[in-house]
Parts: sequence; C-alpha cells; structure tokens
Amino acid sequence: MSDTRLFVLDTNVLMHDPTALFRFQEHDIFLPMVVLEELDNNKKGHSEVSRNARQASRFMDDLMIGIDIAAVDEGVPLTQGGMVPSSKVASGQLYFQTQTVDTRLPSNLPGGKSDNSILATVLSLKEQFPQRQVTLVSKDTNMRIKAAILGIHSEDYRNDQVLEDVELLYRGMDELSADFWEQHSKEMASWQEEGRTFYKLSGPDTEEWYPNQFIHLPEEEGFEAIVRKVEGDDATIETTRDFTTPNHNVWGIMARNREQNFALNLLMDPEVDFVSLVGQAGTGKTLLTLAAGLAQVLEDKRYSEIIMTRVTIPVGEDIGFLPGTEEEKMTPWMGALMDNLEVLTQSEHNSDWERAATQDLLSKRIKVRSLNFMRGRTFLNKFLILDEAQNLTSKQMKTLITRAGPGTKVVCLGNIAQIDTPYLTETNSGLTYVVDRFKQWEHSGHMTLTRGERSRLADYASDIL
Repeated sequence: MSDTRLFVLDTNVLMHDPTALFRFQEHDIFLPMVVLEELDNNKKGHSEVSRNARQASRFMDDLMIGIDIAAVDEGVPLTQGGMVPSSKVASGQLYFQTQTVDTRLPSNLPGGKSDNSILATVLSLKEQFPQRQVTLVSKDTNMRIKAAILGIHSEDYRNDQVLEDVELLYRGMDELSADFWEQHSKEMASWQEEGRTFYKLSGPDTEEWYPNQFIHLPEEEGFEAIVRKVEGDDATIETTRDFTTPNHNVWGIMARNREQNFALNLLMDPEVDFVSLVGQAGTGKTLLTLAAGLAQVLEDKRYSEIIMTRVTIPVGEDIGFLPGTEEEKMTPWMGALMDNLEVLTQSEHNSDWERAATQDLLSKRIKVRSLNFMRGRTFLNKFLILDEAQNLTSKQMKTLITRAGPGTKVVCLGNIAQIDTPYLTETNSGLTYVVDRFKQWEHSGHMTLTRGERSRLADYASDIL
C-alpha cells in the first residue's frame, strides 16, 4: 500500500477553512466536481461562509497558474501559486474529478443528492486505487455515518483544533502545594511599590507559570497572588487586590468568590489589554465586566466609552428582519446587557427621576454594535466587550481583536459548553483559540469561572438538568 494517502474533501471543509487545501502535508487531495459546484453556489454574499468559498476558489486559481490543461489529470502540485499558508509545506498533488463516476450506490441513496454523489466518487476512487488508502474528510456527522455504512473510511477535519481535549484548556490559575513556601523561599526577595507588594522567587513550580496567571494556597482565605514576570526559574509575583469587601467594590459590585476576585483584578488592571473570561451561565462574567467598564469609563476616565457586541445566533426559530437603526436591531440580542445594567443602577435611595437620569447617562457611554460592521474599523481608547465569543471562529476573532487601537481594552466572554455555530466545537472555537494563543503574552489574562452566583434555583438547574 502506498505511504501517501488520498483525501477527498467535502465542501463544508473548504467553507469552514479554505486553507485546508494546504493542511495535508505530503498527502494528495481529490475534489469531486460537485464540490466545485457547491463552492460556486455559496460564493455570493457577505457571510463568513461566502468569503471562505471565494477564498478557496482563489487558492485553486493560484494553483492552476502555469499548469498545462492537458496535464490536469496528472494532478496539480500544491506548492504552486507561491502562497502556502501552512507552517508545514504541502508537497502533495491536487486532483480534480474529470470523468463521470460509474459506481452504483444502494437504491436507498439517490445519486442526485450532492452528498451521495461525493460518496459515489469515493467508492469509485477505492476501486480505481486499491493500493491507496482513500479517506473522505467531512465536517458533516451524517455524511461520515453514511460513509461508514458504505465501508468508506472517513474523518472529521481536525487541523483547526487548538487542543485535543477541552479539559487541557488553560484555566488562568494554579493551586499551590501546601509546602510551596518551603520549596520556593530560599532566595526570595520582597518589596513594595506604590502600596503593592511584590515577591521574587525561584523553584520547581515557576517554570510552568504564565504571565498574569493567578496562584493561591489551598485554604479558603490563604495567600493569593498574580504572576507578573517569568524569566527561566525566576518569577516575580504580586499579591492580588481584594474586591470582596464593601470598601473595595467596583461600581457597587463585590466579588463573591475567589475566581470573581481574580477576574476583577484583570478587568481593573490598566496593564492588561486583553482579558478572556470563560464560565457557565450565572458565574458573573457580564456583570463583573460591565461593572469594571463603568468604573473605568465614568470614574477613572481611563476609557471614553464601552462598546458591546455579540454574535446574533438565535437559540430557537429566527424572528426575521428587525426595523430601526443598528443599535435598535441589536437590542433583542442584548438582553444580558439590560439585565445587568438593571442590577448596576438599582438603589433603594434613588428616585424615579434619578434612575432615569442614570439610564440616560449610561446609554450615552455604552454603545451596542453589530459584528457585521466591524471590518475596517479602529477603536481608540474604548472598553470593548465581545459577548458570546464561543460562537466565533478563530478567523472572526482575529478580525475583531485587531480592531483595537491605542488605549483600548478587549474583553472576551463566553461559555464553550454552549456553542450554537455549525461546525464549531469546544476544541476549535475562536474563544478556545485566543485563550490558548494569548496565555504567553504579558499584557493578557484569562480566568475560568466555575461557581454560579445567580440563585439556588439556577445552581441546582445547572447541576441536575
């Protein structure tokens, strides 16, 4: 059997990641004609899928430059065209379907359907190249099930996965062993700067730390610190600020647990430009972020305004087109914003007039924007919140984060267990992608929130349902 494999790509693979053409290293790729037809049918529009379909076609057009038309049957080298996006250069061949398939499918699989046409092509290739392993690559689960029934080897496209298992995702904090100080205090130095306490220490644990990672001792009220710098075996850490008391509240909000306190330390730190908060519903991601944003916009004057955006993917049936301006169209999607603003502005001592004045002030400093109009923009001195970030692809996440201009802080919120975007999973979500890629940067921080703080009903429902 040949060492190199022949991969047949389903259309959804190229519409999910157009660079998939270059991700199979020394192996060959085969594209059925129906895949090219489906790319052509999906190329019109401004959606991410349409852009990916057009990009895949451009890549193939680049590959065809200088190729003798009569030699297309022999394959097109994947190193052609001068641009190979993969870090590992593809050295295989790209083959197009140039002949009609004679293989007959079972009578219960009509050949007119695109998926079944691709399956028939794969069966034909298996007969044509018995010495090679022919593999169908598809993001469609039902397609892979049908392939297995027909005896076709199939795989999901996993090259865009950030991690093998979501349990390996960086959590943002590390619990120290009980004998931590015994192992790390031999050459320790401590000092104070502007009321902040720093320690410089070395030991076996420091090599595994990341910048702005939180460390704490096992006991509930024990030592808590944030890693500021890691240089080989040496690390500089700073004790965390305590946001759990009324004297140190943020816009009236106090941290209710250790993870929330760590999150507020990141959100209120002007040296941290990028923050990601991951957690299930009710852990306080949006409330903490809005409180920190309002405190820094209205009290500290650190940012000029808060900009909030999210992916508009409905949980149930879509309600259709909405009238009004961009902000009015986004209002139904911003229920979380309104709910949290109600908490942040309520007070027993406020009159109706004071509450109305507060709402009017906040509406001028909090802007709701649609993701559809982000490309090409630059945000200066803004507090930018990306809500429901688990529904973004890595490419969309890059497009949004690169909008940040000087003085802007970007906060990504999401729950990777609640992904609504087709073909996105916990391991290839854009939120997972940025958490993993930013963990080495000294101006970014991440926190995984685990304890729900909504109500005993919500906590019980999260556990039992």
